[in-house]
Amino acid sequence: MKKSHLTILTLLVLSATAPTHAAEEKRYISDALSTWVRSGPGNQYRLVGQLNAGEEVTLLQTNDSTHYGQIRDTQGRTTWIPLAQLNVDPSLRIRVPQLEQQVKELTNKLTNIDGSWNQRTAEMQKKVGASDSVINGLKDENQKLKNELVVAQKKVNAANVQLDDKQRTIIMQWFMYGGGVGGVGLLLGLLLPHMIPRRKRNDRWMN
Repeated sequence: MKKSHLTILTLLVLSATAPTHAAEEKRYISDALSTWVRSGPGNQYRLVGQLNAGEEVTLLQTNDSTHYGQIRDTQGRTTWIPLAQLNVDPSLRIRVPQLEQQVKELTNKLTNIDGSWNQRTAEMQKKVGASDSVINGLKDENQKLKNELVVAQKKVNAANVQLDDKQRTIIMQWFMYGGGVGGVGLLLGLLLPHMIPRRKRNDRWMN
């Protein structure tokens, strides 16, 4: 009976300390200042080193019974660490420089965008200024043409007045000429009847 109990107890201990294999995965030490690593999957194993917060490690396997994981650090050392002290996401030690780099890149992009925008704005203002100059030139030319049109209209009106005066003068001259001719014709009409019969009478007396 004693041998059977000893065998069962030995099997239980071995099963409790037996590691569970897992695929290699990247993990990161938690954001604590530092953490101790051990030579085996449990607190009963001796401390063999220390890892800094945020350090990247590779998870080789896990032990579900002790909640420990076997890791390999950047120096190639293989040790064990509580799974609670491993994070899936990068720690602040890694993320902060990455965020700073992203902020720097975004700042540079914004600076370039701002410079490009200022350049485009300057070009648009230049084009608008040129357009204003053209528009002002067209306005001046239009006003000049309007002024010339007013002067031309005044000249046409003056010419029309002079033409009307000449037409009136010509009409009066023709009227006067026609009146004179009519007067002479009237006189001839009155005188000729008296002159022609007398000649006929004189002819009769001569016969």
